[in-house]
Amino acid sequence: MNELKKLINKGENGDVEFKEILKKDIHLNTDRKMGLASQLKYRLLEGNGSARYIIGVRDDGTIRGLNKTEFNETTEVINKIAEDIGAQIVETKTQTVDGKKTGLIKINSKSNQLEHLIIGTAGHVDHGKSTLLGAIVTGKPDNGSGKARSYFDVQPHEIERGLSADLSYGVYGFDEKGQPIKLKNPLNNQEKSEVISNGVKAISFVDTVGHEPWLRTTIRGIVGQKLDYGLLVVAADDGVTHVTKEHLGILLAMDLPTIVAITKTDLVEPERTKEVLEQTTRLIKKVGKVPYRIKDKKDIQTIINKQNDVLIPIIKTSAVTMEGIPLLDRLFYCITPRQKQSQGPFRMYIDKVYKVTGIGRVVSGTVMTGKIKTGEKALLGPIDNEYKEVKIQTIEMHHHRVEEASAGEIVGISVKGAEKIDIKRGMALCSPQTNPETVKEFIADIVVLNHPTKIEEGYEPVIHIETISEATKFTDIKGDYITAGEKTEAKLKFKFNSHYVHKGQKFIFREGKSKGIGTIKQIIK
Repeated sequence: MNELKKLINKGENGDVEFKEILKKDIHLNTDRKMGLASQLKYRLLEGNGSARYIIGVRDDGTIRGLNKTEFNETTEVINKIAEDIGAQIVETKTQTVDGKKTGLIKINSKSNQLEHLIIGTAGHVDHGKSTLLGAIVTGKPDNGSGKARSYFDVQPHEIERGLSADLSYGVYGFDEKGQPIKLKNPLNNQEKSEVISNGVKAISFVDTVGHEPWLRTTIRGIVGQKLDYGLLVVAADDGVTHVTKEHLGILLAMDLPTIVAITKTDLVEPERTKEVLEQTTRLIKKVGKVPYRIKDKKDIQTIINKQNDVLIPIIKTSAVTMEGIPLLDRLFYCITPRQKQSQGPFRMYIDKVYKVTGIGRVVSGTVMTGKIKTGEKALLGPIDNEYKEVKIQTIEMHHHRVEEASAGEIVGISVKGAEKIDIKRGMALCSPQTNPETVKEFIADIVVLNHPTKIEEGYEPVIHIETISEATKFTDIKGDYITAGEKTEAKLKFKFNSHYVHKGQKFIFREGKSKGIGTIKQIIK
């Protein structure tokens, strides 16, 4: 019995994956491609950096067989998926099994490409978000008195006086074998830099705030960054609250795939944890999603095989006992960042501004599209409805100097030529090829999520687009008015300043407890 026949008889397990046939026009589109990438990463993790794909074989182990064209196309698709996650095909064998042509493809990880996953954390205050992140990033349990949380209690402006962009609570990563790279001290800039320089994958956690009065900051953290996933925490002692519902609504409104962590399971009896799990399950079903409990690594395989925006994984965790932390590590390693717009001109919305002695003005944010290199020129603005040309001096990511910033990366960029400019959050840094315009009015499709009465012409909520936060007036509404739960088209006008916005951008608007979402449909010049 040949090698392939033996593997097929054993079935899919560990580093072995069966693929019947893969087609470029089907399996290289965004959704299918992400699922296949996560699946490959799981197999590489199981094989300590090596995976074996058997093609021409169905999931149940029956032989389909491939002709030459099908074999080559399937191999080409697998090669493309491998390249995208920093792996490579090292061997391809063709064999005939039961009279049908099949193939064995061996894939190894390689460590020359850093993948960056950005996760936005959300949840009610005191639900253990910072403590959970401390345990994840350091790999060390909390002492029950907030030792793990202490790393993240420092205000960002107190620790971010250098060049780097640390918009996140913390960062950690994974090596080429899929093993976590934990930080002894998350406030140590050198350790952060080592994750970027030595790892094959970095996980950044973006700061959001659990206090209800600071909902604006939470929205900025979720809307203003190019997040890949949301991590919603629900404390086992407190359960689902109105803030939990609010934050889940914001994550889903921005089409973010979401993971739920039930925290503080060490503080309550199992019956209470079960009750909170049931509360969370009901909430997820109520918003039209499918809850899925993750109890072991096999459940993670199910999640990545069916990776989509419908399934919401739920994991029980404790920063004290470390329950659930290894499962979160494995899940974070396997899931794939959302498709970034690496093609096209460079665009970044500014979230924070610093003045660093000896360097000058530094702006930080998440690269939305394209790439930018040191030494290149860019446009900064709008400033009095115009854009100022600046030069990119240096770029850093988590205190690690890089020569290029790409879509989806959180970076700090020092710019030359902006010494006298009043740089503000919400401004854009973009390549000259974008031909940026300043926009005062636009037409959008909107949906009202919550409002006590009807919204009419003249309504003035605060709108959040990327890092822009601006009072905006509804100058015209199709059908004259709109109420909660309805969808319509409206014309909106920024009340004070013009901004750089474009067709297709999503936004959230709010005023008191009234909230809605929208998508820019047309720019009014």
